[in-house]
Amino acid sequence: MFIYINCLSENYQIGFQLPATEFMEGIINLHHHIFAFLVLILLFVGWLLFRTIFLFHHSKNSKPFLFNHSVSLETVWTLIPCFILAFIAIPSFALIYRLDELVEPSITYKVIGKQWYWTYEMTNILEDNPRVNNSFSFDSYMRPVEDLSEDPNSVGQFRLLSVDHDLVVPVRTPIRLVVTGNDVIHSWAVPALGVKMDAIPGRLNQVNLTIKYEGVFFGQCSELCGVNHGFMPIVVTALKMEDVKLLYAGMKVFNNVVIIEDPIERLIFHFYAKVL
Repeated sequence: MFIYINCLSENYQIGFQLPATEFMEGIINLHHHIFAFLVLILLFVGWLLFRTIFLFHHSKNSKPFLFNHSVSLETVWTLIPCFILAFIAIPSFALIYRLDELVEPSITYKVIGKQWYWTYEMTNILEDNPRVNNSFSFDSYMRPVEDLSEDPNSVGQFRLLSVDHDLVVPVRTPIRLVVTGNDVIHSWAVPALGVKMDAIPGRLNQVNLTIKYEGVFFGQCSELCGVNHGFMPIVVTALKMEDVKLLYAGMKVFNNVVIIEDPIERLIFHFYAKVL
């Protein structure tokens, strides 16, 4: 079994990370849709500048035109931008309403932003196993540099991105994230999932997503929250539902410290295979 790290940035990368949800695919498609209009506008404006600077120079047209008003021209340059905005607005509104669509989730995770780490809570993930406590809560801290493996062949450990405990979620399963803050405003953001949700104290924000394939997805806090704002990484590991239940079935939490008793922990947190 392999867990792919397929959402990392690359050297000289220009585009987006590989999308893992339909929401992120929609965002990328909307970007390409708008970018096409930007290229056309750039070419048209550049052509007008060229005509104005070179073809209407005083050395070539010493006698200027005398007209200063044209109803047809003003109508055209008013209607064309209106049509362009309409072609941009229609898919934009469709994507916004799609992002806000509420789907009955199979699992609900509560994400709590704190200075300067994340706390995750979940319930009912093992509802078919009455012998196991179905409620879990644990903290996720950035892994210090000195704790990272110095083995050059080791993969899956990245400076300022690795954490001591990943948020493990199932693939192809509707998930609801309830995001809030404990002290100041944070922002739980994972680019590959198309999620950027503010964690505001005293308020619950909700986002729904369905991850399409297994993998490891990285993010960071995206709201200035204090001196250690840059040291609040997020790691989401997506596995099959049976593997997720196997993991949490072997998990115990004592004072918000996660103790993994099942061998699959080594599979999830240590044996990553990177897609070349």
